[in-house]
Amino acid sequence: MHAVPDAPAAGRRYPSGLPAASPAVVAHAAGDLRIDNIPLPSPAPDQAVVEIAYGGICGSDLHYWLHGAAGESVLKAPMVLGHEIVGVVVRAAADGAGPPEGAAVAVHPATPGPGAGPDPARYPHDRPNLSPDCTYLGSAARYPHTDGAFSRYAILPSRMLRALPPGLDLKTAALIEPASVAWHAVSRAGDIRGKTALVVGCGPIGALAVAVLKRAGAARIVATDLHRKPLEIAQAVGADEVLEATDSEALAEVQADVVIESSGSHHGLATAIKGTVRGGKVVMVGLLPSGPQPVLISLAITRELELLGSFRFNDEIDDVISALGDGSLFVDPVITHVFPLERGLEAFETARNSAGSGKVLLDFAPGRPS
Repeated sequence: MHAVPDAPAAGRRYPSGLPAASPAVVAHAAGDLRIDNIPLPSPAPDQAVVEIAYGGICGSDLHYWLHGAAGESVLKAPMVLGHEIVGVVVRAAADGAGPPEGAAVAVHPATPGPGAGPDPARYPHDRPNLSPDCTYLGSAARYPHTDGAFSRYAILPSRMLRALPPGLDLKTAALIEPASVAWHAVSRAGDIRGKTALVVGCGPIGALAVAVLKRAGAARIVATDLHRKPLEIAQAVGADEVLEATDSEALAEVQADVVIESSGSHHGLATAIKGTVRGGKVVMVGLLPSGPQPVLISLAITRELELLGSFRFNDEIDDVISALGDGSLFVDPVITHVFPLERGLEAFETARNSAGSGKVLLDFAPGRPS
């Protein structure tokens, strides 16, 4: 990762004292991650200026850095990364919508799209996460790409902003976006109360799924992973039992009513199917590579399992914020590392080591102890 270059624009100021440029984490190509000074255009009437406090490094951010692509979303131009962000509004939207200046906010990074073609409405309208042409902050799925918000300052539509309750620590709040993904996945399984749940893969999403399952009233939560550190995190947020992923016999004996598959591998999906009770549900939130995948489909058929996809989230973000605010959702152990922006490459290197880290955060406030 390169240092911030000298930029004359950085010295100019908005009338309100905001800079005309901001340091940001930009993926230029596979293996080429930089901190660039990016210009800050004048906000539209429905946009607010947010001073970003923390940003969580997601798997998609790592893929853009390491491979120049996340699945079928391929970098065609430099793109600002980051969609797991929290901060403070330093200039409210001019149209009066959204949180006021000084409000601490989380960000819902999706912009649902109507799609194109003769019948653009072919999705359930109460599930906008499935809308055609939906864009997401820090995504190369469309071109021009949708820049993310790993930036000291970000200009964002006020509709994306969610005010945080008083007293909620911004570092904890940085988990709101991935916790919403986990909340959506658990909600896909229906009522969890009194049931046995198995979580396959205990990276940040899997660990957060454990926390959400705990809050939802699961009677027994079993978690499995290839590595010790993720299992320790899973236990810290509510797993009753942890099993190594190589213990196939014990995993098959779990007989879970609900399995959250968050490993994103066909091996994990096989473990999920084997570990599900007859008539049970497997929620697939881990994104497997594109193309054909080997699946134990005959076992799923004969056991009458329900295989349910889970993609991003909708209004669950509001439930997550409320649960964090009232203390009923405990997620703090998921955060294992915090790095200042100038140590961004070290942060990304740490995040890619799933055996030794959970959620890795970037701290965008200069000079703040990390």
